[in-house]
Amino acid sequence: MNIQGMLNEVLVRLFRNINAIEENIVKQSGYQNMTINDMHVIEAIGTEESKNMTAVAHALMVTTGTLTISVNSLVKKGFVERTRSEKDRRVVLVSLTEKGRKAYAEHQKFHEDMVKAVMEELNGEEQEVLGRALVRLNRFFREEQARGLASRKKTDG
Repeated sequence: MNIQGMLNEVLVRLFRNINAIEENIVKQSGYQNMTINDMHVIEAIGTEESKNMTAVAHALMVTTGTLTISVNSLVKKGFVERTRSEKDRRVVLVSLTEKGRKAYAEHQKFHEDMVKAVMEELNGEEQEVLGRALVRLNRFFREEQARGLASRKKTDG
């Protein structure tokens, strides 16, 4: 198998494995009613100050309408709360509840453990090369996502 074929196979398996492991961790953490998509919304909202829906949708690269559906579900499940901006009452802000913060922390621990496990196997130079390669890969995915969003907007509008 050539290097492109090998990389393709590794990347596809990596994404599947990470997704499957994240789903299992969510379920094992006692959040039976939460999906991995829910967890990604929680992660995008974060534990800092409240964020407006547009900022969270942008971070997730989804429409505000799509995010609204997820946030509605997370509000019902007790992970997220909505408030109105004091500066502009038309703006809806979202933040994590205590339950949401706990779920966020548990999910972050998985990410930290994953990165630590990878990094401890590599020397400093290998870590640098891997870091640069992953930044480039992420840039490619973001550009592809942006192209997809732009083409959807053209067909929707």
